[in-house]
Amino acid sequence: MAPVPQSDTTNEDWMSTLPEELWHIPLTSLAIPGSHDAMSYCLDITSPLVRSESDALRLLDGVFYCFTRPVIYKWATTQVKDIVEQLQAGIRYFDLRIAHRPNDTSDDLYFTHVIYTQLTVVETLQAVAAWLSDHPKEIVILACSHFEGISEKRHEGFIYSLKKVFGSKLCPRNADITLRGLWSSGHQVILSYDDQAAARHNVLWHGIPYWWANKASADELLQYLEWQKEQGRPDGFFVAGLNLTAERCFIASHPQMSLQSLTMANWECVRRWLEDQKPGADTSSLNIIAGDFVRLVPFCSIVITLNKELLKKEPSNGSLEF
Repeated sequence: MAPVPQSDTTNEDWMSTLPEELWHIPLTSLAIPGSHDAMSYCLDITSPLVRSESDALRLLDGVFYCFTRPVIYKWATTQVKDIVEQLQAGIRYFDLRIAHRPNDTSDDLYFTHVIYTQLTVVETLQAVAAWLSDHPKEIVILACSHFEGISEKRHEGFIYSLKKVFGSKLCPRNADITLRGLWSSGHQVILSYDDQAAARHNVLWHGIPYWWANKASADELLQYLEWQKEQGRPDGFFVAGLNLTAERCFIASHPQMSLQSLTMANWECVRRWLEDQKPGADTSSLNIIAGDFVRLVPFCSIVITLNKELLKKEPSNGSLEF
């Protein structure tokens, strides 16, 4: 058996300890570690399938529930550490897929990835807000998307809850998104809201592009990302997804595997590519880089260290360690 890759320990204050030369650079030009399907560590194996799943999977799940649920669980789980542990590791972008459970008479919202989570959205974001209060110079990007089963009325109720939870921490769309600007304003949360409701609220940012390869091997994943880089980076924030995806035929032909074992088996190849990337405003540079099982490997430390490349373009007043 191959050795387990060394995991991250803590980078909980990495933004506040960046060299001063980088404080005036927009967050869109920094290398920022992200968590793909960040809340899948608390999936409820007994919950219904999300509304968007196919009729074929619903039929199979209804007939062979005892077989399908363990398989769904091990391939839908992309993280194993809770959101506070991910924050402590250095994650600053969170991919949050939000839905209302079918036949639920309450207004509670949950996170999803094939099935629903045990934790509700509001209680999770309250934990994030509390952590941010203890780390006033750390900035997070929360990317809310999917919104299955959420009516316009529920959108407005949820947005009201977001404003209540984060208050003045929410960063308006026209803000100075350099570290220096955010620290002076007290804004700590850039809230991406991938729905037309975002246009009605100045503190909601529009959806952030996500480069998703939909491949099960590191070679194909990296070929896709290199192709995307050749097309040029989008304006503003964008995400390069380092997450692997297994189609149902792959899952059926690899019964002993899980998404975690697939990710770990491909990590060294992904790692070599990741260490060679550069942040910045150049057309081939990267910004947010999102991965799976982010605390089981030194993912955050590698991404954060990429910001050293920006110092080569900046006048230096001294040698500062990351």
